[in-house]
Amino acid sequence: MKFMILLKADKNTEAGVMPSERLLADMGKYNEALINAGVLLAGEGLHPSSKGARVRFSDGKRTVIEGPFPEVKELITGFWLFQVKSREEAIEWVKRCPNPLEGDAEIEIRQVFEASDFGAEFTPELREQEERMRAQLAGKGEFET
Repeated sequence: MKFMILLKADKNTEAGVMPSERLLADMGKYNEALINAGVLLAGEGLHPSSKGARVRFSDGKRTVIEGPFPEVKELITGFWLFQVKSREEAIEWVKRCPNPLEGDAEIEIRQVFEASDFGAEFTPELREQEERMRAQLAGKGEFET
């Protein structure tokens, strides 16, 4: 099972405040433990929303909305992608994470859809297309899922 682990932003991450050397070292050890256990598929930090954009789809139109975005508590400042046996295992790994922010922090855990979750609508042709795309990504050195 794959899980996306989402680190929620705070006022400091949105202000572009960089983590301390100590936090970077602690997170490095945590990430190394994830890798050694075969759990970590990918993980990255994200720039503040002031460097981002959103594209809104409405009535057949696309509208670009430039950051920053006002609702800090709804923003993400980083992520991991885990491969684990269960939701409970993902939770246990997240509980081992050093506090990733100065002060309070919140990490959200969301299961990634698998082909079998889509049912009959995910036809054999669509499955074949998905497999081709994943093979292409793997060949480019992108993270494998």
